[in-house]
Formats: sequence, C-alpha cells, structure tokens
Amino acid sequence: MNKIVSIPERKVPVLTEADVLVCGGGPTGIAAAVSAARHGADVVLIERWPCVGGMGTAALVNGWHRSDRRKVVIYGLVEEAAERARQGGWIEQVANFPEAFETHWFDPEGMKVVYQDMLDEAGVRTFCYLVAGEPITENRRIRGVAVDTKRGTRAILARAVIDATGDGDIAAKAGLPFDYGRASDGRVQGMTMMFRLSGLDPEMVEAHPDDGERVFELMKNLRDQGRLPPFLEAAARSYLLNPRAPDVSYNMCPVAGNALDEEELTRLTAKSRRQVHRYVELWRNEMPGFADVRVEQTGFSLGIRESRRVHGLKTLDAGMVVEAVKQPDAIGHGVWMIDIHDPEGSGHTTWEDQRADAMPPVGESYHIPLGMCLNAHIPNLAVVGRCASSTHEGHSSVRVQTHCMVMGEGVGTCAALALAENVDMERVNVHRLQKTLKADGVYLEDIPE
Repeated sequence: MNKIVSIPERKVPVLTEADVLVCGGGPTGIAAAVSAARHGADVVLIERWPCVGGMGTAALVNGWHRSDRRKVVIYGLVEEAAERARQGGWIEQVANFPEAFETHWFDPEGMKVVYQDMLDEAGVRTFCYLVAGEPITENRRIRGVAVDTKRGTRAILARAVIDATGDGDIAAKAGLPFDYGRASDGRVQGMTMMFRLSGLDPEMVEAHPDDGERVFELMKNLRDQGRLPPFLEAAARSYLLNPRAPDVSYNMCPVAGNALDEEELTRLTAKSRRQVHRYVELWRNEMPGFADVRVEQTGFSLGIRESRRVHGLKTLDAGMVVEAVKQPDAIGHGVWMIDIHDPEGSGHTTWEDQRADAMPPVGESYHIPLGMCLNAHIPNLAVVGRCASSTHEGHSSVRVQTHCMVMGEGVGTCAALALAENVDMERVNVHRLQKTLKADGVYLEDIPE
C-alpha cells in the first residue's frame, strides 16, 4: 500500500497571465504558440528543457516526413522552418526527393536557433527550465497550471491551454481519459537512443562493401548469442554499407519500457547509452573506415515515441491512415505509414517490412482532424502532438514531427480565433479556420462537404 501525506492548501502567487498557455516546447508546441501569437493572442510557452525543439533537438531525432511520394503536402510552419534552416545551412533535402516519405534531414543545433527565432519574432514569452505541474481547474474549465520555480510554486493563468507535453501530462492530471499502449498487452512502442559519431572515413567504408556485409552478419550472430544488444537491422546495415555525412544521427539503438515511470526511464537511458558504445567498439575493431570513430554525442533524452493517447472528439485509426481518409474538420495532411517499433525492444519496426497495406497509396495522403485534439470534458484545453487521440496503430503514423507540427499550427490558430470570437475551440467555424490556415500557407485539399 502506498503511503499518503497531506500537503496543506496554500495560496500561490501568479507568475504571469496570457490568452494562451502552451505547455511543451517541442516542434508541436512551437507551432501552436507561433500560430496563436501571429493571430493576435498573447501567448506563453513553457518548456522543461534548456532549449526548445523537443525530441528534434534534444534527442537528435532529425528526420522530416513531408511527401506523399509524388509531391510535398506538408507546408505552413514546417516549410517556414525549413526555409529558415536552409538559409543557415542547417537542412538537407534527400537525394530521391520527393519520391520517399522522408524528405529532409536537419542539424539539431541549427534548429534550436530557428525555432527560438520563430518564437521570439512572434512575440511568444518563452520560459525554459520550467516544468508544467498541476492544472488549475474550476467548473469544467482550466484556468492555468502551477509551476515550480526557483522562487517557489507559482501559477500561470490563461484563457486557453494547449497540452503539447508529448505525454499528455496536463490533460491526464486534469482528469481527461486516455489510452496507453497497444490493446493486446498495454505496451508502448520501443524507444531509441540516437547518437552521432566523429572520425568516420566514408570513402574507406564505401570501398569495402563486402566487409560491411560481413560485419552486419557478425552483429546479428552476436546479438542472437546474447553477446551484443538488439539493434534496428535495416538501419545498421545501411550505416555499414552506405555512410552519409559524418554528422548523421544514428537511429538503431532500441530499449523498451514504461514511458511514464521516471526511475525506469533513468535506467533505460543509461542502458541505451551503454549499448551505443558496444556497437561502436565492434565497428572500430571490425569495419574498415571506422577505426578512428568515437561517439561524439548521444541524445540528451531517449527518443520516446508513445505514452498516453488522450481521448478526443475523434480518434485517428489505422484505416484512416492507410485508406487516406479525408475529414470535414481537417487542419492538414499526413503521409507517414504505420510505423510501429517493437514494444518488446527487439529493434524491429514495421517500417522495415515496407508493406503496401501499411501505408497510404502513392500520391495520396490522409487528413489530420481538429477533433482528435479537442475533448468533450474541458472545452478550453486542447491536446496536440503524439498524445492526441489515436489508436496505437494510427498513432504510429501521426506521431512524427511534421505531422505533430500540423496539429500544433491548426490548434494554435483555432485557439486564437476562438478567443477573438469569445467561443470555445470546438465552436469555431471550421470553414473559417481552414481558410485561415490556407492563407498561412498550409496545404489543405480534398475537404469533404
């Protein structure tokens, strides 16, 4: 039985007030905050880490998915961020653009600057080093959140709150119902420790393709014997045979566990970093071109793909993704496939299988609906990003950064319009919202009547 202590009720000073409070400064929260501010709202954004950008900057998850394999269909703030990054030399377009879902790779360090510039220029008040704590609710509405500062507990009040925490922390603490994990056993997708190397000799690697295959087979044999940690096979083979620029983020180191247990996350993070060095030690000893390789950087955080999925007015499922279903309340398009990383930590992902029935048809995309971000319980609280309403399978597509930014931009714009009209977000005229998003450069086509 868990022990319980009583914490006396106390009055908390107000740190600041805003029209819109965005909790979480990842790509999703940035898009929500910038779009709301550009449409006239006074916006505060709070972020627990020392920089904005979330998994895209702190966890080295630096790939974007924008194409339906014939054309790019994700624009808006995603395109603006890409253009700013191009000017700084911080993004590259893939060679087979736009014939693959994956369209761009970016420099996480440069993107920290891009994102902060966008927030500053929009007039968003940004507080890093600040964790969103308990929501302050009253009469089925949220008034703001409590935060622990170096001066003690403070409150941030707002007329509307957008939960972009990734884990749906504010929504869950406010009592909104949610799902966790897959239906069969409640396990969530596997996590990945991204890493970067220095000292690689790409020409030497490319000159020894037979060694690449040999080392790859050796890795599999050692793994099967329990002498090497699990790894994502397709990625590891690619790194050994087709080395890209030396600053590539390596996406092959899996772990699995409870994404909502801080002690377990600490253990998994340490475990994954040890695994990275095991791979690299083998490569240095066995693979031409890797003799001088060192681990330059591991992610500040594990790349966490899935935790809570907060119940919304609509729920995105696998059928909506693979059948490219269109929605009357669309706020943008999604293109990515059903990409489930093994919840048991083997490293396998359905991306490796490339099954046609797990992805939208070539040249088609599905709609991301506003309803998956709104709920039936607290009308001035919205949820954006990977914690929005979806099934385990639908989530595996819509969780990627570009799709989450689509949600953020749509909901941030919706929040600003709602406040200007003095209505709740679900009451905003969706046709006006869509017209506004299009005027802002969002690609939004094939909307059913």
